[in-house]
Amino acid sequence: MHTSSTRSRRPLSAASAALGLLLVGIAAIPAHAETARQMQWHLDAMHAEEMWKTSTGEGVTVAVIDSGVDNTHPDLKGQVLSGKDFSELRGDEHTDIADHGTSTAALIAATGAQGPVHGSYGLAPGAKILPIRMRYATEQFGQVDGKAEYSRTLTKAIRYAADTDARIINISMGSSNAPGRKNVGTPELAAAVRYAIDQGKLIFAAAGNTGDTTNFPEYPAATPGVVGVGAADKNARVLDNSQRGPEVDLTAPGGDIVNACATGTKLCKGSGTSSAAALASASAALIWSQHPDWTNHQVLRVMLNTAGKPKSGDERTDAIGYGMVRPRIALKNPGDPGPADEYPLPDLAAAASAPPSTEKPSSTDADDDTAATEKVEPSAAAADDSDDSGIPWVALGVAAAALLAAAVAVVLVRARRRRSAAAPPAPPFPPSAYPYPPQQPPPPYGPPPGHTNPPPPMAGPDRSGQL
Repeated sequence: MHTSSTRSRRPLSAASAALGLLLVGIAAIPAHAETARQMQWHLDAMHAEEMWKTSTGEGVTVAVIDSGVDNTHPDLKGQVLSGKDFSELRGDEHTDIADHGTSTAALIAATGAQGPVHGSYGLAPGAKILPIRMRYATEQFGQVDGKAEYSRTLTKAIRYAADTDARIINISMGSSNAPGRKNVGTPELAAAVRYAIDQGKLIFAAAGNTGDTTNFPEYPAATPGVVGVGAADKNARVLDNSQRGPEVDLTAPGGDIVNACATGTKLCKGSGTSSAAALASASAALIWSQHPDWTNHQVLRVMLNTAGKPKSGDERTDAIGYGMVRPRIALKNPGDPGPADEYPLPDLAAAASAPPSTEKPSSTDADDDTAATEKVEPSAAAADDSDDSGIPWVALGVAAAALLAAAVAVVLVRARRRRSAAAPPAPPFPPSAYPYPPQQPPPPYGPPPGHTNPPPPMAGPDRSGQL
């Protein structure tokens, strides 16, 4: 799938080198110093502790369609329900081979139970997680159209989530259509999204992490009815690689995000629209928990109305969408939630009369990439966007190259483990879980050769530096 960001090169973990679920990336790299909570700048920028006095997301379940969620992680103990597994690989929906779904879930609902040093928090620690594990690109490798299979499985996963008690569906994944084809953004996927909305759900998806390269529309973010989420850094600037285009509806923090993860020290740091989508989903959970009688349309409308708008004064831009999510404002002064039965974004109605555009927006269409935000402490944050991005998958290499990449990864992991034995007690970050640059040889798991999206389970390299 697509999107993550590039990051400084570090040894790969065996799991990350081995999987190719198309996800939008949360990665990890080593770092030292403060406690995990002190490094979670996005919580301070969004005034999380102030919001938790009013709402923690209690009573709201978020379905996480991803690589699975490790329900044994200390920060997620008791937070993860039984869900559904659409993969044929080992384990079930609680087995996160790619270490992406766990990170996504932790950004939403982690409780900090790992302790005062390593414990991390989700933005909605009172919410519950319904894990739905996606098919990995390694399954039937070379025998099927990987993009089409991704879309078919995602269609089934969305319909499954729509029939559960989950109110919010988070999809930190994405893939673009193959050149000249519509094998990802299919009518079946669009119908599944419409069904979920009719069932009262809200769907948030990562917009993609190729805004600084191809910027092709990715699905499901570009599917009518899905809220596409772009990513911004702590200075309220949209990440360079964050997708731009009509599919971007909102923006949320996504640069250098620290969160719990499944492997190593169980604490990771990364950048990308995966994180942003998770924080948008968590924001919706906070609002819905405070107003349980509202419909999905009303929750989304309030999120749009209270978002930090582009500084240009435009209602929306292709970089920031309708603005930066600000759940604290929505909790304090939500305003009129509006009609209970009217979807607040125009794309659903427009889709009924005209097919969605698949053209890549020009760089001049991005307009303002900065959102007006109130001053935040300790860092000025969360209301900016500066980049368009969509991540098409890069064609996978041959099986021999994949196996070689996996072998190298194993060697590097062993070296990392030897180094970690002498590491200081401060919370180090494991190596990037999604370290695949667009042109790098693929791991043994991924889309069949000839497909244009990067294979890694989470989708491309994560752009982040050490703390």
